[in-house]
Amino acid sequence: MMGSKTILIVDVEEKNIKLLKAMLKSENYSLFGALSGEEGLKMVADISPDLILLDVLTPGIDGFEVCRRLKKDKKTRTIPVIMVAVLEKKEHRLEAMEAGADDFLSIPVDKTELLVRVKSLLRIKSYHDALLESEEKYRLHFENVSDVIFSTDPDFRVTSVSPSVERVLGYKPEELIGRSFQDLNVLAPDYLEKAFSQTMRVLEGELTAPSIYEFICKDGTRKFGEVSAAPLFRDGEVIAMISVARDVTMRKQAEEALRESEEKYRTVLEANPDPVVVYDMEGKVTYFNPAFTSVFGWTLEERFGKDMDVFVPDEAWPETKMMIEKVLAGESFFGIETRRYTEDGKIVPVSLSGSIYRDRDGNPVGSVINIRDVSKQKKIEAQLLQSQRMEAVYTLAGGIAHDFNNLLSGIHGRASLMMMDIDSSHSHFEHLAGIGEYVKSAVQLTKQLLGFARGGKYEVKSVDINKIVEKSSEMFGRTKKEIRVHRENQKNIWAAEVDPGQIEQALLNLYVNAWHAMPGGGDLYIQTKNVIIDENYIKPYKVEPGRHVKISVTDTGVGMDKATQKRIFEPFFTTKEMGRGTGLGLASVYGIIKNHGGFINVYSEKGEGATFNIYLPASKEKVIEEEKVLSKTVLKGSETILLVDDEDMIIDATQNILKLLGYNVLVAKDGKKAIQVYKKNQEKIDMVILDMIMPGMNGGEVYAKLKEINPDIKVLLSSGYSLNEQATEILERGCNGFIQKPFNMTDISEKIREILDKNG
Repeated sequence: MMGSKTILIVDVEEKNIKLLKAMLKSENYSLFGALSGEEGLKMVADISPDLILLDVLTPGIDGFEVCRRLKKDKKTRTIPVIMVAVLEKKEHRLEAMEAGADDFLSIPVDKTELLVRVKSLLRIKSYHDALLESEEKYRLHFENVSDVIFSTDPDFRVTSVSPSVERVLGYKPEELIGRSFQDLNVLAPDYLEKAFSQTMRVLEGELTAPSIYEFICKDGTRKFGEVSAAPLFRDGEVIAMISVARDVTMRKQAEEALRESEEKYRTVLEANPDPVVVYDMEGKVTYFNPAFTSVFGWTLEERFGKDMDVFVPDEAWPETKMMIEKVLAGESFFGIETRRYTEDGKIVPVSLSGSIYRDRDGNPVGSVINIRDVSKQKKIEAQLLQSQRMEAVYTLAGGIAHDFNNLLSGIHGRASLMMMDIDSSHSHFEHLAGIGEYVKSAVQLTKQLLGFARGGKYEVKSVDINKIVEKSSEMFGRTKKEIRVHRENQKNIWAAEVDPGQIEQALLNLYVNAWHAMPGGGDLYIQTKNVIIDENYIKPYKVEPGRHVKISVTDTGVGMDKATQKRIFEPFFTTKEMGRGTGLGLASVYGIIKNHGGFINVYSEKGEGATFNIYLPASKEKVIEEEKVLSKTVLKGSETILLVDDEDMIIDATQNILKLLGYNVLVAKDGKKAIQVYKKNQEKIDMVILDMIMPGMNGGEVYAKLKEINPDIKVLLSSGYSLNEQATEILERGCNGFIQKPFNMTDISEKIREILDKNG
């Protein structure tokens, strides 16, 4: 093979050319000569030599420049060049190396040395040419292969991808190269975790089995690919992962592959994440895949050659028989939902797909049934349905509470007015006082409704949860002596931004629920704790992860079964006998906690008590200490107040109360009228009591218009709802205060004086 090599000798002296040819002749090389640099370059183009012996001092273009040109040209840069000098000078050798020469010789030269150097460089060139040929073959394969070949670096970035990706997925290679897994939307979300896991294993040097993935094409369609991956090593370290993805979307292709190789068929089944069972034509088990054992418990050894009637519930037999008939008739079925037993007697909701399978001659020999566990899917569907149903009930409850509060305002207002005109000796005094007490009870019911409906918070501030727990539990303990209360409060508990009144109400509801669960008395354990919750734990609750304050309320009562636990937060659901509860207590707790950006869960076993865990987002703000509440008295005044409300009963009762308190009252029944009245009487109106919910122009819009007329206007916002986001937004724009309906004479009198007396 060496005799087929071509050598070009470029030298100014013909005798030197002859001398070198004579030395090389014995090796049967093809030898050519050139007497100048220009002639040498021309012959290189004509004969494509395997090696060049180049005189450093050729006429015209010297040898150094010839060498530079050869090494710059992509076509000739790989040809070995030995530069030759009659008299060796150090500067010649250095310039030759800088020009890119592969070796340097001085004439006269020993024949043996010349042959050794020439053979060595030709051998190196042979290896290099073989490498280039191999790389070219790989490049041609890479560019023309039907499968998609791609590589990723240790940072999960795509470093190369074959052009076939455009045919398979619709993406051009340049759209994917340089992007990380996180940036790409090529892999279906359900398969991301699996892909990351396999990539990490390969990048750690493992060889992994081929895996099936679902890919999203550029046009949104989806395809399935079987991906094989292997690590690429350099100096003992993994520098990349090389993967080959084969389109296996067509079912016919999978079936053909199944018939071609029983082993490949088994590998596919073993890797299938869904349970698969294979039956013969008599319905006897011939195969379970590992996923079947994982989900249902039975092993192949236990059931081989037997039927599987044992895992079909009685009520599932009609559709099961229909599926058997379809398969025996050669038909396939897909996505039929039913239920199956596990080995330990649990019921699993499943989706079944199946078909006949045949031998190489096309004769039916059995059936393959794919069983997908849809427990998670069903749970998500149930949660969604429950969420939608609850949202509808939230809206209804909030509206009822609002309207009910308006009615209570009218009743309470008129009763208060009547009591102002009579003393305790009057025959109706006791009845009117009773009306007031009933109104208070009704107000507590509407508070529960609003809490359940997430109707807002009254007064949000950064508080010490331990103090709320201590206050509420002490209050409960004083009234329920048969319950032993135990507290374990974490020191330096994080602050939480809450409405103290609503959180106290939620805790009292939990205490009362525990009391009902312990009819003969028992122990109530209350614990507070700082916790940090990660995204995985918090995902089902749709709240933000991070720092939370946890309140646990545990009783030693009768406990609950799973069915009861699923419904305890539903409105009007109760396990108590008539007269022992409205069914709003736990629903109200749930609404209050959700309204504070937190969540609540319950753990219980029948006969083992129950634990309710409340999680509230921690606050970075400092705790705001409670102000001491002064004794309430009716405060009067003589200013002029504009009363804006769309309910006649509210206007009548409130107007009379205000007049009784000494105020002059102007009335407007809607937003437009309120603006007109204020413009006309701006100089004498000292304050506006503004309803938040009105048809047409709502309270927020009216407030904005009034502020345009008088930036210093004093406004007390009033609503049958509690302090929700809409009211909070109005207060943040400068509104002076908020009062919830129904209010009594003392409350409204103090609120009015608080606003009017502030800053003059």
